[in-house]
Formats: sequence, structure tokens, C-alpha cells
Amino acid sequence: MGADPTPLSEVTLSTWAEFIARRSREAGEPVILVGHSRGGTVISEAAELAPQSMLGLIYLAALLLPAGGKAFEAAVAQEARRASGSAAGASDEISLRVEPEAARALFYNRASPEDAMWASARLCPEPIAPNVTPLTVSGDRWGRLPRAYIECLDDQAVPIGLQRSMQAALPCDPVVTMDSDHSPFLSAPRALAAHLADIASRFSTR
Repeated sequence: MGADPTPLSEVTLSTWAEFIARRSREAGEPVILVGHSRGGTVISEAAELAPQSMLGLIYLAALLLPAGGKAFEAAVAQEARRASGSAAGASDEISLRVEPEAARALFYNRASPEDAMWASARLCPEPIAPNVTPLTVSGDRWGRLPRAYIECLDDQAVPIGLQRSMQAALPCDPVVTMDSDHSPFLSAPRALAAHLADIASRFSTR
């Protein structure tokens, strides 16, 4: 989300996917997409739009769903749903927010207190629409790309059981296991970078 001024009422799964697909086409060489958490649905949709621009997909503690799947219908931790409070505009079902204290427990439980505070303070209201939109992926476009999964054992937001059930339904190769929380880019950045580089080298030689 960052500083993007787009009104949340105008944010959809399609607009996110189209943005990523466009950037992939403009890269000048095939890219590898990494989707974290709900970002898994975004890279899947982007891959459906521009598979020819991609070498592969890496799902990092991410939602890996089949055609017709919806992020909110995946069995994401009930703690996350209970912690999701109402943000401005949420009364018309446009957005949701996870409060900083809850976010630190759900997303950053292995990060340093300083990093967890820094990250949770930067969370902003999230649009609901991308989470309730069914995926439109197909086997001959999204499905033709190699995909890897980096699973996180101490994930409190997308529990390891859910991560593994999604992999069982949609196998990935390779699968890497990290003893980390939902956000290894904060709690174990060097290890994560090494895993990403290794997977990228495998994709580039296929």
C-alpha cells in the first residue's frame, strides 16, 4: 500500500494484478515474483495476465489458491480475523485494519521489539475487495510457471497447517522451511535472502 493515494474503494485484485503484470512486461527480461501473505493471490493473478514475462513464482508464507479461491475463504488464523478492527470507511465494507499491538503478535512475533514496533506503526487500512474476489487463474497460463513455497513454522497469521494444506493441493518445487514468524524479511533477513537467491538460480536454469 505505502503512500499510494488511490482511494480504497477503487482498489481491486485486478488493479493490483494489472500493475504487477505491466511492471513485469516493462522489466526487459523475465522476472521472478515473490508474494507474501495475501500477496500470493496478487502474484497468481499477475502471472495469469503475463506468464511470458516471468520465470517463476515464489510464495512466502502466502495464500496459494486455486481458480475460484478467495483470500477471505482460506482458513487464515481466527486470531487475525478477531484482531481486525474497523478502520475509517469499514462500515461500508471497504476496508479493515489490524491494530499495531495485535499485528506485533500475529506478524512480527520473532522480530526484534524495535523492528516490530517500526513495522506495525506503518500498517494502514487494507481494502477488502481483493480479499473477496475469486481468482481467475488457469492451468495453461498461471499453471505453466514453476512455483516454489517458503513455509514459516512459527507463523501466527497463516499457520503452518494451512501453508502445507495449500501446498498439498497445489504442489510446489522446491519447498523451503524456515523456523520463523510470518515476516522473515524482518526476523531472518539473511536466511530469507539466501533462500530467494537459491530458488532464483533454480528457476533460471530450467
